[in-house]
Amino acid sequence: MKFEALFKPLQVGPYQLAHRVAMAPLTRMRAERDTFAPRPLNAEYYGQRATKGGLIIAEASPVLSHGRGNPATPGIYSEAQVAGWRKVTDAVHAKGGIIFLQLWHVGRVSHSSFHGGELPVSASAIPIKAEGMKAMTADGKIADYETPRALETDEVKGIVEAFRQGAKNALAAGFDGVEIHGANGYLLEQFLQSRSNQRTDQYGGGIENRARLLLEVTQAAIDVWGSNRVAVRLSPYGIANDSGEPDPMPLYTHVVKALEKLGLAYLHFIEPRSSGSGRAEVNWQNVPSAMVLFRPLYSGVLMTAGGFTGETANAAIADGHADIIAFGRIFISNPDLPRRLEHGYPITPYNRATFYSGEEKGYTDYPVYDELTPA
Repeated sequence: MKFEALFKPLQVGPYQLAHRVAMAPLTRMRAERDTFAPRPLNAEYYGQRATKGGLIIAEASPVLSHGRGNPATPGIYSEAQVAGWRKVTDAVHAKGGIIFLQLWHVGRVSHSSFHGGELPVSASAIPIKAEGMKAMTADGKIADYETPRALETDEVKGIVEAFRQGAKNALAAGFDGVEIHGANGYLLEQFLQSRSNQRTDQYGGGIENRARLLLEVTQAAIDVWGSNRVAVRLSPYGIANDSGEPDPMPLYTHVVKALEKLGLAYLHFIEPRSSGSGRAEVNWQNVPSAMVLFRPLYSGVLMTAGGFTGETANAAIADGHADIIAFGRIFISNPDLPRRLEHGYPITPYNRATFYSGEEKGYTDYPVYDELTPA
């Protein structure tokens, strides 16, 4: 066995993992364009990447229609979407796999074309200002980001209830748990960070108030699933979608300590070196390591993601910095990634041009290793 630490079993909530190679949540924009429901092609894709005792985190799925900001991303707020996801979970379970669903609201990382002309919503009326960043419109074109509308206090309570309903819908769709998306500059992180949250109500101001929505959403999911089948994803020191707390340690120390008390299935970090890598190839240098910084504060199962190789993943686990490594881009191009890592088989390069467009191409047409070798 090439990477011994990666292939030690691990208990995650009620589930026994056979290995520690998880599939990261990956937006692929291949759901039905009218209903935003997963379709048979999506079930095939996830089924290809399922392994016995292996963990998949399905792609981020909006809990509300106004929580979306990309075309053809699957939702989890309608009966059609629940039925579509059921086909995905069935395909994964048929291979003995475990699959969580990432619950999402993009907030200001959107465009009015997705919402019948109404502005996207956020913690405060502060637009994305990062140089060169553009919004995607509902028809796939590029536009400037608009100034979002700040949610009213009573509307924030509605966001919590939408996540609660999304958690219920994920349960009905056959998932094994849910992951709350509190990272990458989306709505929950917009509330967390002071640069995007200038509210004066109980959801703004000091760290405790800014963390309130994330913790309320997490508790709502726990009410549905129990704490050991709920996870949270964070991106301390991340810069995706114009995010970035001026001094991240006090904020994320508070959040991690609060989550530590809940008994989650796992806590999931995105390493800062890969922040924003969905849009381009990045590998930021001289940035902190989320897993190294926060491992001492978190005694539960810790997952991390962001540009890992087999060697660096194995080392992270062997050194005690993390318990699971989530792979994204190379899991796209290697549907049998755990097997390749276990046996030292070569890794097929991915094609970034097909990440967010196309049908089977760059999605379900990547071969497993046996198909690459002569009989």
